[in-house]
Amino acid sequence: MPSIRETGKLFSESPTKMPAHYLIAHSDGGARGNPGPAGYGVVIHDEGGRKIAALSQYLGHQTNNFAEYQGLIAALEYTIQHGHKALKLISDSELLVRQVKGIYKVKNPALRDLHARAKQLIAQLDWFSIEHALREHNREADRLANAAMDKGMGRVERESPSVAPQEQEYEGVVANGVVKILNGTLPEGARVQMRLKK
Repeated sequence: MPSIRETGKLFSESPTKMPAHYLIAHSDGGARGNPGPAGYGVVIHDEGGRKIAALSQYLGHQTNNFAEYQGLIAALEYTIQHGHKALKLISDSELLVRQVKGIYKVKNPALRDLHARAKQLIAQLDWFSIEHALREHNREADRLANAAMDKGMGRVERESPSVAPQEQEYEGVVANGVVKILNGTLPEGARVQMRLKK
């Protein structure tokens, strides 16, 4: 597979040649009032779907697009700092995705610097992919971005149904088509995601 430098593009466009080990980052950024109090949220999983990090930061008075770029950069920096060489990033910002892919030009001077920083970080990876997803598929990153904005604005985070519970991992076996949990009990109404182990 050609390297990022050989293709001359911002990133490798070979999603079919996905490496065996890579991180998946769901990233979101927002600003209330746009511009206004801004923050980003990033949730990172390994290729098997195990959550390994949740990042968020309040960014002060900024725009939505500035916050989206900061989320991308945070995901890239985490990937590189933790010794990983491949990242799949999912964002609900169509503008960000299209600018990173080179479909749209970056006209805003503030975003040009962030775009250059992202390009510099992507060049340090062996493989990078970026995809657009609708907001409903990016809920945890959206929640983290909103929590960062709340914190920065001095709002106390309240317990509410929208706040996701602490994720836990359970072991189970299938018997007669029913999953039996081996190490604990699932709370009533818990949402679960299953991954088969070989």
